[in-house]
Amino acid sequence: MFLGRYILKALHHAGALSLFALRGLAGAFRPPFYGRIILSCLLEIGFLSLPVVALTAIFSGAVIALQSYSGFSQYHAQNAIAGIVVLSITRELGPVLAGLMVAGRIGAAIAAQIGAMRVTDQIDALSTLATNPIKYLVTPRLLAGLLALPFLVLIADILGVSGGFIVAVGKLDFSPALFINTAYNALHAHDVLVGLLKAAVFGFLIALLGCYEGYNSRGGAEGVGRAATATVVAASILILAFDYLLTDLFFTA
Repeated sequence: MFLGRYILKALHHAGALSLFALRGLAGAFRPPFYGRIILSCLLEIGFLSLPVVALTAIFSGAVIALQSYSGFSQYHAQNAIAGIVVLSITRELGPVLAGLMVAGRIGAAIAAQIGAMRVTDQIDALSTLATNPIKYLVTPRLLAGLLALPFLVLIADILGVSGGFIVAVGKLDFSPALFINTAYNALHAHDVLVGLLKAAVFGFLIALLGCYEGYNSRGGAEGVGRAATATVVAASILILAFDYLLTDLFFTA
């Protein structure tokens, strides 16, 4: 009985979230278009998230190089380290780590912003002023998440490989030319494009969950806090789940 109620509740939330996403996306195809709000959201999600994503990518690439060396040196396969670094960053760690960092920083912020508007009746005031709150609040954030994450991940890919390069050359005595040539030969455009596609999906999910939880928050400040927490947890889980699904779709025969 408990399991059945849990399944029905999960299906209800999945359906409500899907309808909310469709309403948000529909606002992108009919006027009015709030270009200034979209640019502001792009700045918040993209540019202001760059420091934390950049630091995460650099140290991740450095750690991969060190860990790969400690394992591959036992089999005299150190030359494969450059390929491991570039593939693991572009395929997996770039989009996943960037998504998790942005989920923690931006997902909670979006939920808190919209949740505060909900509990203070500002969303109802928008409706009173003949402004569609979904189109005004949700659509710009969905579009910004969809566009900003791929650019962040592209930068994270470059910095992550650079971190591995710095460690390999500076600490492990690799030849710079050998590392660059090996990484270049191991990398294919398909790997980068799939990573960027993952990033777009992750950005959309983060913005969607933040908007949904904030829009439906209740109970004053406590409800806003619950919405922010639920956003980060749900976004992190969905990022990992969709990462597996997309990897299975694109990298298995």
